[in-house]
Amino acid sequence: MSRTEDRGDERSGNGGSLAHRVPDLGALELLLAVARVGSLGRAARELGITQPAASSRIRSMERQLGVALVDRSPRGSRLTDAGALVTDWARRIVEAAEAFDAGAQALRDRRDSRLRVAASMTIAEYLLPGWLVALRAQRPDTAVSLLAGNSTAVAERLLAGEADLGFVEGLTVPAGLDSAVIAHDRLVVVAAPAHPWARRGRPLAAEELAATPLVLREEGSGTRQVLDAALGGLARPLIELSSTTAVKAAAVGGAGPAVLSELAVGEELGMRRLVRIPVQSVALARDLRAVWPTGHRPTGPARDLLSLTRT
Repeated sequence: MSRTEDRGDERSGNGGSLAHRVPDLGALELLLAVARVGSLGRAARELGITQPAASSRIRSMERQLGVALVDRSPRGSRLTDAGALVTDWARRIVEAAEAFDAGAQALRDRRDSRLRVAASMTIAEYLLPGWLVALRAQRPDTAVSLLAGNSTAVAERLLAGEADLGFVEGLTVPAGLDSAVIAHDRLVVVAAPAHPWARRGRPLAAEELAATPLVLREEGSGTRQVLDAALGGLARPLIELSSTTAVKAAAVGGAGPAVLSELAVGEELGMRRLVRIPVQSVALARDLRAVWPTGHRPTGPARDLLSLTRT
C-alpha cells in the first residue's frame, strides 16, 4: 500500500460512511443536556425519554467513539475530560443543525406562501372556485394564481415548471405527467330552443352528429378530444372557440348546436335557454384528473388542494 493510501486511511478513521462514525443528533443533544444539568436522569426528563434509554444512548455513543464520556455516581453525572471536549464539538454540530433546520423551514414557508394552479377551462370555471374557497379557509396566507387553458396548455405549464398542480379533462394523461382521477363528467349535446333538434322525437345517431357542423372548443381541449374520439374521427366545427363560456353563449344565441360538459350547462338547461339533445351510441363520459410532473407528487398547498378535490 502506498503512503498516500496510508494517509487516506488515517484520515477516514475506521472507514465507511461518516454517518456510522459520528453520533446522531439525539445522542449529541443528550450529552449537551447532561453537561448543562449535571444529571443523566434530569437530562432524560428534559428530553422526554426514560433514564434507561438515556443511559443506553450514552453507552452506545461511548462505544461508537471509543472513549468514556460520562462518569456516573450517586451524586450525579460528570463529564470526563474527553466528554467535555466532545461536548464542545457537539455544541457546534447541534448549532449547525439548528441553522439547517431554520433554513429548511424558511424554504417550506416560501413554498407554502404561493400556489400556482393550471386548469383546463371547464374545471377552472365550474369546480376550482369551490376548492379554492375551501383551501383559503385552511391556508389563509397562501396566495393562489390560476392559469386557465386547454389540457395541452396545462401539460406545457407543468412540464415547464410554471405550475405546481394541474387539472385536465381529456381521455389520456399527457406524457411526462402522473395523475389521479378526482371526478367524473359527461359531455352533452345542447341547442337553443328554436333549433330543429330541440323538437325532434328520437335521439340523434352518431352519424348525424358527426355530419353536422357544431360550435366546438378548439383542438387540444379535453372536450374536443373526447368528442373526436367518440365520433371516430374529427368532429365538424361550425365555430371553434377557446372557452366553455364562449361556446355556451354562441349556442344560446342560436349559432348552432354545441357539445359541452354537463357541469357547464345546468343553469341554462334549467332556464330553458338551452335544450339537451339525446344521443344514442356515443361515448361522452370522461374522467377529470389532477396532474403533476412524473415522480414529483404534490406537497404543501398543492397537496392540500388535491385532497380537497376528493372530499
